[in-house]
Amino acid sequence: MSQISLITTGGTIASRLAADGRDVVASVSGADLRETLQDTLEGIGLTIDEFCNVGSYAIDLPLAFDLAKRIAEHLADPTCDGVVVTHGTDTMEESAWMADLLVASDKPVVFTGAQRSADEPDTDGPRNIAAAIRIAASPAARGLGVVIAFEQDFHAARDVTKTHTSRVDTFRSGEHGKLGEVDGERVLVQRKPLLRKAYSAERVETDVELIKMVMGASDRAIRFAASSGAKAIVLEGFGRGNATPAVTRAVEELAETGIPVIVTSRCPEGRVKPIYGNGGGKDLERAGVIFAGDLTGIKARILASVLLGLGLDREEIRAEFELLGG
Repeated sequence: MSQISLITTGGTIASRLAADGRDVVASVSGADLRETLQDTLEGIGLTIDEFCNVGSYAIDLPLAFDLAKRIAEHLADPTCDGVVVTHGTDTMEESAWMADLLVASDKPVVFTGAQRSADEPDTDGPRNIAAAIRIAASPAARGLGVVIAFEQDFHAARDVTKTHTSRVDTFRSGEHGKLGEVDGERVLVQRKPLLRKAYSAERVETDVELIKMVMGASDRAIRFAASSGAKAIVLEGFGRGNATPAVTRAVEELAETGIPVIVTSRCPEGRVKPIYGNGGGKDLERAGVIFAGDLTGIKARILASVLLGLGLDREEIRAEFELLGG
């Protein structure tokens, strides 16, 4: 019999309408979630670990780091064959990516959740949990790293993002595509991710800012972030990785401070690359910024927080982004 650890953290999957009928709040226990499953999951044993019970918009970097450590603790138990984490969808992709960067075991780790609360008649939570448990118990899922499972599909933590505020098939992997799917009792793996590395960190850096470029953006935000203690700044730039002239000038001045500036694109697909001059990506490159490949801004922020927690300097951080950015 396979033995799976179910770690619960709250989120919509564990939320119900409050007694006053006004707000939906995370309140359902892990044991109660287990009771909602209609799939008998024959041959799979389940232990429950109630890690926390909050909306994922309340999860911060230290809590996500602690969650990754808890996952690793379960996987270190030789009787544990895999882990399922129930989590709110708002920040699920961030917690999953952090766990992927910090958990070295090749045992399956599957994040899942719901878009419809537990007391809705057509809630998607129970079927997502059941599918996630089947993935975690499957030998085919070993070595895939951390995945997110929703609506019978599962995706690599590095690539996946929430694409719709309310639809149940919200998680997509853009140009890279899903890793596989669950068809009844079968777990089918269609591709395996190669851009993966696990780090052994004792902490993560929480002071990493993410700033998005918009037409005519001033340098106010980036200068304030740098002067108020940011240890790194992620710029979600235009197109191939460009910024407004004002922001580019600020980055050039910040180069002397040693604060890593990491550039991603606000486009949902494609890689950043220094091509344009006159204040564009070429000038950012000359100022020493780190280009993050096709990582999204929020994934680049998570990676930067882990690398800074390891005490790496700017050039060491650049090398890791070149490795994982694709």
